[in-house]
Amino acid sequence: MAIPRLRPSELAERVSDEVELYHRTYSTLLRSSGETLLRVLESSHRAMESSLHAGAASDDLDLGAFLYATHRLPPDIWRARLVAMGQEARAFQRAGLGDLDSWETVEALARRRRWHRDGSGILGVLIASSSDLDDLIPTLVAYQIEWNKIHRACAATDVPDDVRPAWCAQMFGGGEDDWVRIRDAWNGDLRAFLDAVRGREMDLRIRMLGGSEVGYGRVTRRWWEPVLSCLRERGLADRRLYFVSSNTHSLVNLLTGTARLHEDEVVAWVEEHGPQYLRDEIDKLRSGRTRGSWDNLLYFCARLFYEAHPEDGPVWAERRARERELGVTHIPSRTAVRVSAQVIDPRRLDPDSLDPRLADVDAAALARCDGVIVNIDYPLGVGAYNILREIGESTDTLRGVYVLGKAATLNADVGDVLISNVIHDEHSGSTYWLDNAFSFEDVQPWLMFGSGLDNQRAVTVKSTFLQNRQYLDFYYREAFTVVEMEAGPFCNAVYEIADLDRYPMGESVNFAKLPIDFGVIHYASDTPFTQARTLGARGLSYFGMDSTYASSLAMLRRILRLEGALPG
Repeated sequence: MAIPRLRPSELAERVSDEVELYHRTYSTLLRSSGETLLRVLESSHRAMESSLHAGAASDDLDLGAFLYATHRLPPDIWRARLVAMGQEARAFQRAGLGDLDSWETVEALARRRRWHRDGSGILGVLIASSSDLDDLIPTLVAYQIEWNKIHRACAATDVPDDVRPAWCAQMFGGGEDDWVRIRDAWNGDLRAFLDAVRGREMDLRIRMLGGSEVGYGRVTRRWWEPVLSCLRERGLADRRLYFVSSNTHSLVNLLTGTARLHEDEVVAWVEEHGPQYLRDEIDKLRSGRTRGSWDNLLYFCARLFYEAHPEDGPVWAERRARERELGVTHIPSRTAVRVSAQVIDPRRLDPDSLDPRLADVDAAALARCDGVIVNIDYPLGVGAYNILREIGESTDTLRGVYVLGKAATLNADVGDVLISNVIHDEHSGSTYWLDNAFSFEDVQPWLMFGSGLDNQRAVTVKSTFLQNRQYLDFYYREAFTVVEMEAGPFCNAVYEIADLDRYPMGESVNFAKLPIDFGVIHYASDTPFTQARTLGARGLSYFGMDSTYASSLAMLRRILRLEGALPG
């Protein structure tokens, strides 16, 4: 079916002016060497009418946006008076803030960044790319806006000793389910949450500690050096390199069989300690009342099982030893680029330990594989360009690049697999026309719940917050129905791997004939037209494993086929 072609310049001209104004406002403010009051950005944040924070300008609570921000910030962000952002720890020392490495480390539940607190109200965070700023600043603003709304509501309300979600929903607004999730985020104590909100109006300050594009490149090189050293030490640096951006669990589970080896132990743990919905799902699968994948369920249960055990204990030690024996090396990140990596040598894999859906692998051919897989936890936004460019600069053996990420969908449902052959990148303004290595046939055999949709069009946005209804409507009318954050920067890097020039700005690019194999798959994690709060309030949990593992299987089978270990 022919779809009218949209010129990239037209795309750039017609996106929301309010979104661009907000982006320019905080980008210019962060150039200051001093502190900036976060509330300065609240008016432009509200005017943007973000689809992720639709209630920003209303007095009514938008708990979906608040939960989204809560999960992506440290739990005690509300105590901070200043958030200082820098590319490297030495920037904090140069600014007179102290030794960042000596500060206490804190974590955010749903965003991989290096956060530290000094104990006096300063939070320091390391920034790996401009996309970190595009993600972090609107998240901070949304959190402060909604926190202060609740603060004003609490000031006019007598709070009982026993605070329940239903009471909060009735008195302050929002859904009871939202208040349940807020309670969970506050260790089950809604009264403690309301006491904290009542006692403090947020008036956060932010400060950017210098930084440059060269600085982003420097921290990315420091991230890549241990991975490259691992390849060299194991004699794998001259092998054909297959780069995969996905997650840290699916490929390892499919290739090593560790979870299936400990199946009885994992299931017994879930039945005693696991969440009720997983116990119910185990019962349904055993009784034949659902058509889900037992292996996918087991992999998810195993993740919870291992998370419940100390990483320096015997359970983890046994797992690491087995994976090393099978040629899998895990390399944690120690820089601002908080992206874990895995080096996988296919020759050392045990064919009998492979996932049953890889049972047709030729064992003899697998043992002769001349390729190596480098798998990373997916980066954020422009960080993807920095990483792939660094890899391309350090090796000339790159054979394939495969990207698995999550996306919002404007035409499908949560859990569907989306395969695009057109990607528009908002960072460069360029549109890439792909000969995608994957199609419907590659994922459909492994999907049990969702659908596989190929021949889609994707748009890479600068941030989940930097989009509104008019913005999404425009892209939807132009048949761009996949909204995500990494594919465009990866395309920019692939262009530079394949061409003599730097990636273009505002052009149409034909990727029909590339020197490497290139494939992009997304799984739908939310539907902003109908469920704007899906990302903020819920995760895909076990039910997202169907699309994740179907996509991971497609990528592994593609690599093994190119290596001759699967029939062509």
